[in-house]
Amino acid sequence: MLRPLWKPSLALAGTLAVTACSGSDAATTTFTTWENSQVNAVSRMAVGGGVVATTSMKPGGALETVAIGLRDGRRLWAHPATMAGRLPGMGVSTPAIVETTGGDSVIVALDPGKKGRWNATLVARDALSGAQKWSRPVHSTFGPQRCGPYVCLSEHTALAKARMVVLDPATGKQLWKLPGISEVEWADDSRVLLLRLAANPMVESYELKTGKLQWQQPIEQALGPGIDLSGGWAFGSTGDDLVGYVAPYTNPRTKKVSTFGLFSVRIADGTINWMRPSVVRVYPSGNPGAAPVVRPVDRQGGYGGFARLDSASGRVLGQITAADVPGSGWWLAFPDGMDRLGFLKHDAKGTAFDIASGRPVPVEEERGWSFCVTDPKPLPLRGQAPGFYATAALCEYDLATGKRVSPATAPPPWFTGSQDGWRLWRDEKGAVHAVNDHTATAPGMYG
Repeated sequence: MLRPLWKPSLALAGTLAVTACSGSDAATTTFTTWENSQVNAVSRMAVGGGVVATTSMKPGGALETVAIGLRDGRRLWAHPATMAGRLPGMGVSTPAIVETTGGDSVIVALDPGKKGRWNATLVARDALSGAQKWSRPVHSTFGPQRCGPYVCLSEHTALAKARMVVLDPATGKQLWKLPGISEVEWADDSRVLLLRLAANPMVESYELKTGKLQWQQPIEQALGPGIDLSGGWAFGSTGDDLVGYVAPYTNPRTKKVSTFGLFSVRIADGTINWMRPSVVRVYPSGNPGAAPVVRPVDRQGGYGGFARLDSASGRVLGQITAADVPGSGWWLAFPDGMDRLGFLKHDAKGTAFDIASGRPVPVEEERGWSFCVTDPKPLPLRGQAPGFYATAALCEYDLATGKRVSPATAPPPWFTGSQDGWRLWRDEKGAVHAVNDHTATAPGMYG
């Protein structure tokens, strides 16, 4: 368990001593940990160039882009931020951090726009100092994304001439463009995989320097006809593959449910590795590319049990039958290793199962991580469409009593993910936390 030695009121670096056993030898490792409660982070966090960037909400409902030092949690700078055309179901947009060819890093985010036809301004700033490097007026967008060594931006998303542009992070120069709306799902220094948001959505691979199409794979090829991205989607990489999830959506006019499920494609050529149609991803759980947990749904809309899948092969690693699922009033809870699945009942005794065997286990002294808040309130954002929520926070619970475990410890890696040994998360009050516990780089629940 990771436990800070103290809770600084602002942002201070601390140390955390953890004893680990290796054979018969006990070794003590000191981890760096910090907390910054000066911010109210409502978006996911981006990491790069020794800096953490997030979108924070001020007391009056205004947004701002905040840069925080990765090593010590110190607030470096902040500038007003906005969203222009982003859909509420996508959550608050996250700044992008990209390293330039000169070795510096820039934070790219949306500033409030000038008067006229532009609703926002895309601005790149030096990650450490906040000095502006370049800007680009924007009518409407889902927000900037890092795509390997470049910046990707779907712009004019509310107009018929929507397109995605690829920009040089040092100068803002447009390198190439693609008609329609796209979202970056994976990239390295030479290739980017895009989800093309269209009537027939596809995963496509492009050469980053030239914009040359390398391959395309219609999602209907993996899951079947009737895809509608209105229900949401999520992607994650595992080794040489990209695992995608498309959520179900009920058409309010026809009452029909769209096609949904999990699938995997090979990054190199787009070949479909495996598919799991008609399963829903459950929350909280691991990233689709690392530790997907799903629940099958039959043609009548009835839910089955729960299954943990191998992201590399799609096969079932363990499952809990529908007959073992308790009635109602529970929330899912997983321990650090996701080897057990708990049904948390707040302020009451819950139940737990071993995932590999599917057998019940005693809940005494059984702990699990679940959402801190089960009925979140939408953010009171100023000048934005209603319906945006902050990125959810996890809390640890005693399944035998249904009560929170105190004091709070660090959420598990399957939730936070890890980048170069650093794990970051927001608590339910929006404070940003970090620990450098040398966990292997892996995606978390949100990417």
